[in-house]
Amino acid sequence: MKLKTIEKICCPFDKADIELTVITKDIDDNIIEGFLSCKECQRIYPIVKGIPIMNPDEYRELELEKPLLDQWKKHLKGKSVENFRLTAMKES
Repeated sequence: MKLKTIEKICCPFDKADIELTVITKDIDDNIIEGFLSCKECQRIYPIVKGIPIMNPDEYRELELEKPLLDQWKKHLKGKSVENFRLTAMKES
């Protein structure tokens, strides 16, 4: 995914601006892996092999996304993901 693409997309649910977190890029600065997060509803959308996954919640499967989210834990800035939304980490 090219960085310029971010300027053209918004959250499909509330049309709010999204924030990009880049995990890996290729030599041309295209985003290979990362995630987008909505500033309003806190939904998180993974970027896998350069493709942002921005499907409605009912068409997503958290179990399929969970391995990536676990791998990206350090990039979530102390937050966890519940129902495809970033939330504050619960204390054990």
